[in-house]
Amino acid sequence: MTYQVFDTTLRDGGQREGISYSVADKLAVARLLDEFGVGFIEGGWPGAMPKDTEFFRRARTELDLRHAVLVAFGATRKAGVDVAEDPQVQALLDAETPVVCVVAKSDIRHVERALRTTGEENLAMVRDTVAHLVANGRRAFVDCEHFFDGFRHDPSYAAAVVTTAIEAGAERVVMCDTNGGMLPSMVTAAVHAVVERAGVPADRLGIHCQNDTSCAVANTIAAVEAGVRHFQCTANGYGERPGNADLFAVVSNLQLKLGLKVLPDGCLEKATRVSTALAEIANIAPDTHQAYVGAAAFAHKAGLHASAIKVDPLLYNHVDPAVVGNDMRILVTEMAGRASIELKSRELGLDLAGHPDTLTEVTRQVKDLEAVGWSFEAADASFELLVRDALPGAALARPFSLESYRVQVEHREDGAVVSEATVKVRVRGERIIATAEGNGPVNALDEALRTALSKHYPELQNFELADYKVRILEGSHGTNAVTRVLLETSDGRRDWTTVGVHENVVEASWKALTDALTYGLARATANA
Repeated sequence: MTYQVFDTTLRDGGQREGISYSVADKLAVARLLDEFGVGFIEGGWPGAMPKDTEFFRRARTELDLRHAVLVAFGATRKAGVDVAEDPQVQALLDAETPVVCVVAKSDIRHVERALRTTGEENLAMVRDTVAHLVANGRRAFVDCEHFFDGFRHDPSYAAAVVTTAIEAGAERVVMCDTNGGMLPSMVTAAVHAVVERAGVPADRLGIHCQNDTSCAVANTIAAVEAGVRHFQCTANGYGERPGNADLFAVVSNLQLKLGLKVLPDGCLEKATRVSTALAEIANIAPDTHQAYVGAAAFAHKAGLHASAIKVDPLLYNHVDPAVVGNDMRILVTEMAGRASIELKSRELGLDLAGHPDTLTEVTRQVKDLEAVGWSFEAADASFELLVRDALPGAALARPFSLESYRVQVEHREDGAVVSEATVKVRVRGERIIATAEGNGPVNALDEALRTALSKHYPELQNFELADYKVRILEGSHGTNAVTRVLLETSDGRRDWTTVGVHENVVEASWKALTDALTYGLARATANA
């Protein structure tokens, strides 16, 4: 049984607020979608959008697709215009794609009020356009806009649009929940009713769902379970308003839960990587809590969960994370028990199973530190340093010891604000004093410490502060509140995060900074 996975990230997904794909972006997205194994990639609206016209022109020579075919999207001919003379229809043919998808009105209210034409003329527009595309060697799909709302208002007319498109040669007629207001039971009932009223088999129908009720994925699956074999999605659920049905959730559910083969062999395990790469191209932070592919999709926090996972990971994972290219993560928090600490340590390459006393001590330290504001959930590097310091023979050598540091902030007459830091440290037996300026106290401290260490640790030049977050801890108020600092550091190959907590934001930053350099230098030495 063949299923058609139709992706419209480049067209419908591009309507999400904040997304603006360049032609180069669109080509990169198409390559990733093809790698993931979708069958159809809707590239845009040639003729109406110059960028999309350019995309299809370049795609002919720059894309070498293995699994997918490109689809040009457009509208039926205009009312009262001969289809052969309609420039928009001609632009669809000029795109030279093997498949064309045209949108048609299926709600009589939209026909009469938006198109300002009659129901009969609208049916003729569908019939003429589909027949013209098929006559010119194209496979034709028809998206019935506002289908479900139209079917509820006037089921006979909506069904007539479906029948007309099929009779004219459309391969699939797609029922679109354009306003996103449907629920799964409504979709199931509608599919059965359309099949009966229009007299077409369910496998000639398609489904396209918006997510305004947060049911787009569920509605899509409901349609497939009702017999539909063509479903339209967008990567990561991108789209207008709350978005569309998420491609990765839909195909994962269909393949893993219903046992339907919707992707070629070897493609599903690319889901997490492709999802993240597409988020980067869209310049949108990946949704860490996205089903299947999010970083937290298989993250476990409660100690009770971890105890069961230690026995069998599938006891608290609904699928093996590896089947979608993801990983299980154990989060270390005040909720953590011994099992959580042991599993997290093992994940970092440290075995506490043979050191019960150390395991007990690390568990106690984590709980005590988390109780006063520390958070190791997002700071794996600081957690690893804590475990190593407690585990016999595993401690990382500290690259320096602090004698003192001093920071001062000067507001100058010209309005400039400059921070100056001085650090006194001992490095391999040598006492070093270094001073540096920065645009803030933390930046000045970072520069001064790097200056002090650079002679002994030239690899520091590869370290870069990637992110710096400061949070006032709950329950503390005013300028003397306890603060938590998270530092993300990168060496160009990998990132690591460290944490520091103190009533003084500079001291909290210092703790996170020294952990970051200690961890990074230890890793650099180990990989040398």
